[in-house]
Amino acid sequence: MKSFKNFNLKKFNSYGITSYCDTVFFPDSESDIVRLFSELKDSQPYIIGNGNNLILSKEKYDEPFIILNGCFNKIEVEGSKIVAEAGATLLELSQIALNQSLSGFEMFYDIPSSVGGAVVMNAGSSGEEIKDLLTKVRYFDRSKNLIEEISVEDIHFEYRNSFFQQNPDKLVLKSSFRLKEGNQEAINAKMEEIKMKRWAKQPRNYPNCGSVFKRPEGRFVGPLLDELKLKGYRVGGAMVSEKHSGFIINYENASGYDILKLIDHIQSEVLKHFGVQLEVEQRII
Repeated sequence: MKSFKNFNLKKFNSYGITSYCDTVFFPDSESDIVRLFSELKDSQPYIIGNGNNLILSKEKYDEPFIILNGCFNKIEVEGSKIVAEAGATLLELSQIALNQSLSGFEMFYDIPSSVGGAVVMNAGSSGEEIKDLLTKVRYFDRSKNLIEEISVEDIHFEYRNSFFQQNPDKLVLKSSFRLKEGNQEAINAKMEEIKMKRWAKQPRNYPNCGSVFKRPEGRFVGPLLDELKLKGYRVGGAMVSEKHSGFIINYENASGYDILKLIDHIQSEVLKHFGVQLEVEQRII
């Protein structure tokens, strides 16, 4: 297990925010994680995967970070079942499913999330969610200092929410998925079609963390912001994307403060003009 001091987190959050933590750990195994939490029992470490849904609000963190990115990322295939460690990515999972002619992960192709992060937030797109493929999760319960398993029925998934999001002392270690046998060419064609549709309407040239807000019932965020002419609106180095107003981009060395101030402005304007309270989908630490 590697660890570093005074570590720059810029490469480990998709906004590309420059922010430092006092200490960071990169565990390789479940035993590393159990040992880490035992050693860090008097602190509250931040645990991140790909940092794809993350806003770093501080320039410096005294709390330790545990990063599951580029490590703790094994993937095993057993027939139509795939078991993935939390640090594996949805992209890797989709590619392996394709290679095995297994269908189900096409919609998650090109979403740069870790498996652990996707399970915690119940990642999804176009009506499909990660819970639809999940069967069970192996996790570390920090309060009990035990590794346990939970079935999908007991995780209480909701739209962009789950048991794990409500219980941050429970750390996702491994997730088991059940897929269906399919035609490899058809699976590949669907993955490419989904990717091209996303690329056509999402900003690709600037760092961003995808959709900022949860979709309010009966409405879509983008059209609300378009009506308010918020495309291109800036706070510091953060800007509402001119390609899709549901995204905030790091236009020019944005800080976490810039992004949060821009979010506050958007929420205030939408509430004032439409009476809709936008809820942030991204994790703020």
